[in-house]
Amino acid sequence: MVYYFTSSVVSPSYTIYMGKDKYENEDLIKYGWPEDIWFHVDKLSSAHVYLRLHKGQTIDDLPKEVLIDCAQLVKANSIQGSKMNNINIVYTPWSNLKKTGDMDIGQIGFHRQKDVKIIAVEKKINEMLNRLEKTKDERFPDLAAEKESREREERNEKKAQMQEMKRREKDEMKKKTEMEELRSYSSLMKSENMSTNQVWKFCCWCDYICHIKCLNTLVSCDLMQPDGKCTYMDRSFRAIQCSW
Repeated sequence: MVYYFTSSVVSPSYTIYMGKDKYENEDLIKYGWPEDIWFHVDKLSSAHVYLRLHKGQTIDDLPKEVLIDCAQLVKANSIQGSKMNNINIVYTPWSNLKKTGDMDIGQIGFHRQKDVKIIAVEKKINEMLNRLEKTKDERFPDLAAEKESREREERNEKKAQMQEMKRREKDEMKKKTEMEELRSYSSLMKSENMSTNQVWKFCCWCDYICHIKCLNTLVSCDLMQPDGKCTYMDRSFRAIQCSW
């Protein structure tokens, strides 16, 4: 059984959850999400309380009001801590939790001690606890299935992001190629750089551009005119002067 609470002191609200006993804590450790923040009374036995951040948030984005809600809930669910004033609550991202085979059930360590934060709790605040207690919901979730669903969703999002990135790269490459071709043919416009064959090729390029613009197809092409303009005939045998 897992207990779920809702912290609505800010909008949007946050979900807080904890296991019924140390055996369920093992599953919570195993199937936690990257968005989860773990809370525990420092140096005392207590419940393992988790806060699920909103997607894209980090521990540094945690609202102070929600942090205090979590700290109060942890303190209230510690046999010793609930009777004491001025205790510390430690909290850290789920990804920083370290579990090895030689540890007892429910016991946990940390990969990086520097990523563990501390908040001091002076005393129990019944008003906060009563508000959270009203939102309490007992469930029997399939934690493994929920995590698999979350990871599948993340894989699909990353796949979509990669496809979008490739599409943008392809579009940028296409635009770059088109600009290079335009610069190349603009250089060919200069009479000193053009041979008769190049004039013909350039006229065909003009036709390609004009075909896109006005659906005309090249019928004939004159050589470069004295004024440096390129002229060709369209399907109606009208003399068209290329503006390129």
